[in-house]
Amino acid sequence: MYYAQCPKTTGLPREVLKWLQSLDLSFYPMNVRRDFSNGFLVAEIFAHYYPHDFPMHLYDKGTSLTAKQKNWSRIERSLQKQNQRLMKEVIDGTIHCKPGAAELLVHDVYTILTKRRIRDVKGPTSDFTDQEYQRLLPSLARSTASKAIKNNLTRTEIMAEPDISTNQMKTEAIIRRHLKHKAAEKTLHPGRFKVKHNLGQLAAKQLMPPSKDNVWFNSPSPGGTTSKLCSPPTWTEATVPFKEIKVRQPVKHSLVNY
Repeated sequence: MYYAQCPKTTGLPREVLKWLQSLDLSFYPMNVRRDFSNGFLVAEIFAHYYPHDFPMHLYDKGTSLTAKQKNWSRIERSLQKQNQRLMKEVIDGTIHCKPGAAELLVHDVYTILTKRRIRDVKGPTSDFTDQEYQRLLPSLARSTASKAIKNNLTRTEIMAEPDISTNQMKTEAIIRRHLKHKAAEKTLHPGRFKVKHNLGQLAAKQLMPPSKDNVWFNSPSPGGTTSKLCSPPTWTEATVPFKEIKVRQPVKHSLVNY
């Protein structure tokens, strides 16, 4: 039967899968991320509802970046005639096969054409990274920093935006996110990573709160006597005895002329 060809996991809810099957497309999307990236299937879906605005002979089935950009440019111009639009970020994510982008795009197309919303479905993340997938993996199977860059910065994305500074900032953002997740995991599971604390972390820092035992001492100054608040010693075991010493000040006699 035709239903046997459906993939077990496509990232799309059952309601959307049944809708796609009812459209009698030229081929069924077995891999959502790959099959929707060039825009041909999206144009074919819209052509089912608006055949005059989406002539399929103008769309290319190729997978090159040029073919993808031309197809999606035509789709956007045709949607403007219907006063409809798709988010630019979602289109770019779909072109570059970003995680969750194609699924979100199909959700939006389904809502636009059927006027129905999908219920009880958790929408994909909008950042289009693989962090949700990495979180499901065991720690030993998670990506390294270089693998994270490869997973989240595709070759077509670099080709579409060849500016070195832009790609460098994207790479740095991926590395920062990777190191942040790694540091958080080490904090939660220090024994797994054999984390060795430094002396500052191992030392017990005892901070004495302000109390009534603070002593006021008088300190002489050129203009007179000022008071200074001094805290008691911070050690707890030993105590230092203090002995009061009384000093007799000499009496100053005023000079009197006899």
